[in-house]
Amino acid sequence: MNGHSLTIIDNRTGISYEIPIQYGTYPGYGASINALELRQIKAFEDDFGLLTYDPGYTNTASCKSSVTFLDGERGMLQYRGYPIEQLAEQSTYLETAYLLQYGELPNSAQLAKWRENISQHTFVHENIKKLIDSFRHDAHPMGTLVGTVGALSTFYPDAKNINDESCRQKQVWRLMAKMPTLAAFAYRHSCGLPYVYPDDNLSYVGNFMSMLWKISELKYQPNPVLEKAIDVLFILHADHEQNCSTSAMRAVSSSYTDPFSATSAAIAALYGPLHGGANEAVLRMLNEIGSVDNVPDFIKSVKSGKGGKLMGFGHRVYKSYDPRAKICKKLAYDVFAVTGANPLIDIALELERIALADDYFISRHLYPNVDFYSGLIYQAMGFPVGMFPVLFAIPRTAGWLAQWQEGLVDPDQKIARPRQVYCGNQIRDYVPINKR
Repeated sequence: MNGHSLTIIDNRTGISYEIPIQYGTYPGYGASINALELRQIKAFEDDFGLLTYDPGYTNTASCKSSVTFLDGERGMLQYRGYPIEQLAEQSTYLETAYLLQYGELPNSAQLAKWRENISQHTFVHENIKKLIDSFRHDAHPMGTLVGTVGALSTFYPDAKNINDESCRQKQVWRLMAKMPTLAAFAYRHSCGLPYVYPDDNLSYVGNFMSMLWKISELKYQPNPVLEKAIDVLFILHADHEQNCSTSAMRAVSSSYTDPFSATSAAIAALYGPLHGGANEAVLRMLNEIGSVDNVPDFIKSVKSGKGGKLMGFGHRVYKSYDPRAKICKKLAYDVFAVTGANPLIDIALELERIALADDYFISRHLYPNVDFYSGLIYQAMGFPVGMFPVLFAIPRTAGWLAQWQEGLVDPDQKIARPRQVYCGNQIRDYVPINKR
């Protein structure tokens, strides 16, 4: 018996199978077997072979990736091997986006060229403005973003040349550059304000802030504290391994569609309340609690299962404190020093204090996640809750594009086509309608 294999005995037949075990960079994390190896396990000659049944892909690796490492048990998040804590403290979003895309941190010349290439693509075709104008005034900005990003594929037909590396690179610049523009235009449309064109003399985030909030001043000057805060939040949201939207990006692009269409699909996945809407749910919960005095009763109702649901705690993969939440908590106070404290912060802190001291929550690995504080920060800056998932989609574009490129050049990847366990009727004859 090989020490790096799995022996399976099929009790239906008594036959033994030895299946190799594969390892990633961290041997103690993510050991796997090739699912197709299970197909050889058959109960009879015409048997299709054994499948795994895994709704939601809770224990299925769909790809091999070197972009992001996430260890939920130990609360670790790394981009290309760099801890998220170091990147949030020392890097910038554009530098981090370069890292995700190319695998290494850029030198000064590479970073300057990266910024230049992106800044040259910040404007959108004037017809995109007409498309946005066609949406109702109260259209959700995320819905507008889904439509406009998808529409970009018709403006750039060359994007279909996905096997051309230089062409792929141009689409990366375009998407990185145009996402803040489209997001800001969607916001201005929802407010009934005229669109503000990009100002490429500002930083990536500063330009976004200008397109959002410039009114009549000749030159918008972003507040440096808020500019830094948004930049850090963009770093925290840049990638997060194979979550729902990233999996959507990979699945759709596996059909060799253009990256604008695939990114639109990823945004649509992020639009769902179980993914991009979590921080909005936190604010709703805090507002429902109402005051610090009501927190103990709310905790009791959660534990009894008869009251509210604890939002912003727990995560599909994190079984300890989300490292991004710790960064967000500190960042919140920097922002509040400029905007004034969000009155909900005291409720949030008391909720966290009680929950982290209660074995009910500790035993269930219910620790604060990034959504617990990010919504408070964005609300303090003046963003409406409808913009929260949009503020998620802009930075996640860097991760989606890195995952997109990685999937295209991976020789193991095929068009996404999961199997199913069929539970319907067996074959039967058609009955004419007059005999039914």
